[in-house]
Amino acid sequence: MKQILYILFILLISVGCAQKPATPKGNNNYPVSNPSSRPGSYSNNGRPPLPHQQKGTSQTSKTSDVGNTTNGRVLSPSEIFEKLSSAVFKIHTSTGYQGFQGSGFFISSNGVAVSNYHVFQGTAVGYEDIILSDGSTYKVTEVYHKSKDNDFIIFKVGVSRKVNYIKIANNTPKVGEKIYTIGSPRGLDNTFSSGEISQIRENGKILQISAPIDHGSSGGVLLNSKGEAVGITSGGIDDSGANLNYAWNIQLIKSYIP
Repeated sequence: MKQILYILFILLISVGCAQKPATPKGNNNYPVSNPSSRPGSYSNNGRPPLPHQQKGTSQTSKTSDVGNTTNGRVLSPSEIFEKLSSAVFKIHTSTGYQGFQGSGFFISSNGVAVSNYHVFQGTAVGYEDIILSDGSTYKVTEVYHKSKDNDFIIFKVGVSRKVNYIKIANNTPKVGEKIYTIGSPRGLDNTFSSGEISQIRENGKILQISAPIDHGSSGGVLLNSKGEAVGITSGGIDDSGANLNYAWNIQLIKSYIP
């Protein structure tokens, strides 16, 4: 009888250990002072105040009209999605105990990519998965630059082939311009939405948009009507019915692109 009880005790211990999450290995290359702010979250814990929490930050953009900034032609919404959706990917990150999800997009054919910094903050290197639209999965092989204050990260995805990518716009869009987003809200891959630039805030850093985005859209691309990246979608106000959402101006990353 004692032997049977001993065997049962050992089995119970084994089952309990099998359910224990793995401990992250290696160094964390995405250190943050406040790891409570999670990827995909619209909370701004540990980050600068969102535009609606500040006063006197409205600004009118001094840029030329869409159609005059580059030689590219204006595309229809369906053309934008067809041409560029494969340049946007889903990101899974993990602390080793808990997993999170965000979005990102390529800005070069050799795998240089952009996302929000908070998608990676506090997570373990090597635990991330970069999942392309065709289902292929890769790892981050190098981080070129990261900014907690401006919530962006530029990194290299270890792709073994040329990939589709999105050109960065030369100028900040104007209030009222049509914009489009592609991301993975709630894990729904390559979701396309549209809206307008509602306002430009924080001295041009933040683009307030009416396009609907949701948790998991963080790090997705904000596009103008020529299919150029004008921003990195980041978050919004959860309890608002007015689509008060925000993206970081893509111009912030230009000087850091390798």
